[in-house]
Amino acid sequence: MYEDEGYKLMGAAFEVYNQLGYGMAEEVYQQCLAIELELRQIPYVAKRKLTMLYKDRLIEKTYEPDFFVFDAIVVEIKAVKELVSEHEAQLFNYMRLSRQPVGYLMNFGQKGDLVWKRFILTDLHILPKNGVKEH
Repeated sequence: MYEDEGYKLMGAAFEVYNQLGYGMAEEVYQQCLAIELELRQIPYVAKRKLTMLYKDRLIEKTYEPDFFVFDAIVVEIKAVKELVSEHEAQLFNYMRLSRQPVGYLMNFGQKGDLVWKRFILTDLHILPKNGVKEH
């Protein structure tokens, strides 16, 4: 599911890691990945706000995944020593809220290599379609 798009996305991410290495702030990697995606003509939206309805009422909390790429893949970036289960849960929530089945979690914070995981959700029926609005 979206494998070709994923290869293109990861090519851009590896280029950023190869240029910068590890140790920068997460925001730096986000901005540089946005530039790399643009240079490669990969369509993306950064920090698209997701809001949620509960019993037809808008809640104040908004969610902002780092990127939506190819209008199909949710991308969450980290710059930490090690990925933990909370990072995966964050991505899963973004995927469920946006009703996108494919997500990538990338960690630019480890020495020596970009660490990444690809996730596919099959239980998108958990939230009703009208339960989320994108801004």
